[in-house]
This record gives sequence, structure tokens and C-alpha cells, in this order.
Amino acid sequence: MPLGCMYRPLSIFFLAVSLCLFMISCAAYDTGRFDRYPDPSTKPSVSGSTATGEENQQLLKPPARSNNAGPIRVTVESAVFLALENNRSLQVERFNPSISQTFEDQERATFDPSLSIGAGFSREKGQLRTRGSSETYDETSNETTIDAGVSQAFATGTDVSVDLSIGHTSSDSYSDQYKPRIGLSVTQALLRGFGAGVNLVSLRQAELDTRSSEYELHGFAEALVAQVEKAYWDYALAQREIEIVEESLALANQQLGETEEMIKVGILAETEVIAALAEIAARRQSLINARSTMATAHLRLLRLLNPPGSELWKREITLLSRPVMPEEELEDVSAHVELALRMRPDLNQAKLDVQRDELEIVKTKNGLLPKMDLFITLGKTGYADSFGGAASNIDEDYYDFAAGIKFDYPLRNRESEALYRRSLLKRDRTAKALDNLAQLVELDVRSAYIEVNRAKEQISASKATRELQEEKLRIETEKFRVGRSTNFLVSQAQRDLLLSQIAEVLAFANYLQALVDFYRLEGTLLSRRGIEIPG
Repeated sequence: MPLGCMYRPLSIFFLAVSLCLFMISCAAYDTGRFDRYPDPSTKPSVSGSTATGEENQQLLKPPARSNNAGPIRVTVESAVFLALENNRSLQVERFNPSISQTFEDQERATFDPSLSIGAGFSREKGQLRTRGSSETYDETSNETTIDAGVSQAFATGTDVSVDLSIGHTSSDSYSDQYKPRIGLSVTQALLRGFGAGVNLVSLRQAELDTRSSEYELHGFAEALVAQVEKAYWDYALAQREIEIVEESLALANQQLGETEEMIKVGILAETEVIAALAEIAARRQSLINARSTMATAHLRLLRLLNPPGSELWKREITLLSRPVMPEEELEDVSAHVELALRMRPDLNQAKLDVQRDELEIVKTKNGLLPKMDLFITLGKTGYADSFGGAASNIDEDYYDFAAGIKFDYPLRNRESEALYRRSLLKRDRTAKALDNLAQLVELDVRSAYIEVNRAKEQISASKATRELQEEKLRIETEKFRVGRSTNFLVSQAQRDLLLSQIAEVLAFANYLQALVDFYRLEGTLLSRRGIEIPG
């Protein structure tokens, strides 16, 4: 059978093969994300989770304020809400997942179709010699071409292009000729670059990078919430400390008054007033320090909240939440360790790093293979002295066909071998780093668990100490009033009471802050506060 007669079934066959390759490639080109590992949206199983849903949304809403320049009235929940909305550091971090997402789009663009259109004109003037004589004559030929094509690469390692061109030639020697051509080219990688597994590596790595940035944002937000809650209780502690010192100063002034009365009636010597005055001076020193501490805590809390409005640093803050003993009880430490190994953002980032290195091994291992490509080119051309005639003659037996295999392999291939060895070493290093981080996470949780229990026990212990110091001061004051004690002993008892009062408030604040730190190290602080954030 003549080759021309074979062309039509042959072309139909290759078109069908190309269509099949296209469908297979589209099926293999799944750019969806991997299943999340682990799923951070899973709620913690350990007891102590706060309310969620509508109830939690009501808690997170800040109290209404009529003036953005006036005092800020916040509960601890609304303080967290303000920080998540307005904190500038968090606003900066929020850009990172979106920036990482652009790298995913960049990698997906590798498999986007490409359209090309071109046009050209050429003219050649030459000299020709007639056969069998020495006569020569000049010839001028013109050629005009217009071409367009669509090409696309697929994840299977297949490159497909469809081209359409129209050519027009004219010459002094022959009449005008129009030549339209339609062609199909298919190139399939057989070794290096074959299969979706290797060709989608860069895209999968970009997706992992995006998820990693989400975990990073989650960890930053969790740290911010912890900072806000701790700063809130630091400010509350500073306010309470001022109240205690002021009460102690008033008590010292009262003691000074009683001492002066007793000196007037001759019960005490005049030297006793020195101890009372020294105690008042010490109280004033403590008050100065307490006010400075509160001012610093006020600025730190303002910086974290960054409320809208003018004159940020001059705005007052009114705390609406009072320290309350949380109702939840911690479970066995092993349950919290297990939860932390699943929920900690930094640990999840490290797990993604291992997956990323595994993908790099797939890519570099494929690079060890020789490059061998199968190519097929089919074309159909029509010829006529007019464009309309050429288009109608394109189904005639004028065609071109090419097929072959191209092989390319560096003799030593040292670069590919080095890249592969490096990817193996990096994977092993990342795996060891993950094991080390998991151990550190367990250490963090166990240490924080001990600290929470210690801080909780200190509350009752400091309360008992304060009650005993109150009783001690009462007894010492009664003894002083009947002349059986000295102003120095009374002042010492007042000082001990002051320290015990501050220690009691500090113990309560330390417990609340230790609990916040524990939940942060466990990776469940946002979940327990009913806050949803990427990662």
C-alpha cells in the first residue's frame, strides 16, 4: 500500500494516542494538597477546653467604646481579640502564607498551555544560470509566513504542541503558491523526567512550604496570645501591688500617729519615732517602684493590643477581668505529652521538612537516569495557487512524518550523584533533628507541668503565710499599745505582711501565667481559647 494512502489512518491513530496522553496527564496532574499530617483542626482531648461557637464569639467581642481616644476597657478575652486584630507584628506575619502561595502558583504555571503567534516576510534576489547555456538572469523571490501554535507540558513528562502555519511564496520563475500546514508534535520522556511523581516534586514542595508558613503563623499567633494574657495579668498584678503598698503606707502612717501620741503621754521614748519614719520612707520607695513597674506593664500591654485611635501611649487601660482560679484539672502528664507531639506548630513544621526532603530524594534520584525522549511529529500540508484552494486541498496526500528517540547521558554524571547524596544526607539530618525536637517538646511539657502544679500549690501556701503574718502584726501591735513591744518589731511585722500580701497575689498571677505557658508549649492554647487560624 502506498505511504500516502496509509497517512489518514496513521494520523487518526496518533491523534487518538495524543488525546489519550492528554487525558492521562490531566488525571495524573493532581495539584491538590496532601492530606494534612497531623490535622491541626482536631480539638484537644484533654479536659479544660473553653467554650466555642456563638458563646465564644461573644466572649471575644471587645466591649463597645464610644471614643477611640478614650480609656480602653477590656476583659482578658477581648484583649486577645484586640491583639489578633491590630498587633503589628502579627500583621507582618500574616503576609507569609500568601507569599508562599505565590510559589505554588508559580510551579503550577509550568503546566499551563502556551500560545505562540508569529508572522514574517523574506525577500531574496539572486542570479540563476540556465541549464545547457551560459546565460544568466536575475530572480527575485518573496515568502510570507504566518504561524500560530499551542503547546503544553504535562506531569507525565509529555510535551504536546499543535501548530498551524500559512505560507505564501512568489518568484519571477514560477507562479504564486500558497502552502497551509497543520502539525502535531509529541515528545515523551522515557527515563529522566518520566512520570508525575518526579515532575510534580517542585509543586508538592511549594505546597509543603505554604503549609509550613501556616504552622509558623499559628505558632506566632499562639505566642502572641500567651504574651497578651501574661501581660494582662502582669498589669493586674502591678495595679494590685500598688494598692497593697498604699495600704501598707497608710498603716505605717497610722503607726506613726500612734507612736507620737504615746510619746506625748510618756509611754515611749522619742527615739521610737525614728523606726516609724524609716518604715514610712521604705514604703514610699516601694510605692515609687510599684508605680514604675505598672507604667512599664501598661506600655507593654498597649504595644501588644495596639488599639485603633490616636495617642496610643497615653491611653488608659481598664481591666474588667479579675483573677479567678480556673476550674479545669490537668490530666496525667503523658496525655499532655501525646497531645503536644501532635499539636505543636514547630514540630509539625519539622515533619513537613522531612516530607520535603523525601520529595527532594525522588527528584535527585530521577536525575541519575539517562535522558531518553521519544518524539513524534505529524504534519499535513496543502498546495494551491490561491489561499482558498490550498485550504481545500489540505486533505490531499501531502504530509510529513518524523519519529525517533534521542539519548543523552553525561559520562561521569558527578553532579547528579552529588545532588542525590546531598538529598539523602539532608533527609537523615532532618529526621534526626525531628527526633531531637520531639524530645525537647516532651521536656518542655513535662517541665511546664511541674511548674503549673508548683504554682498552684503556692497559692494555698502563700495564703496561709499571709493570714499568719496578719495575725503576727495584730499581736505585735497589741503588745506595742501596752508597752510590751517596740516600733521596730511592729514595723518588721508590717514589712513581713506586705511581702506576704504581694507574694499571695504574685502566686495567683504566676499560676495563671504558668497555665498559659503550659497550653502554649502543649500547642493547644488557641484551640482552648476557641480561636481558629491557619495551621
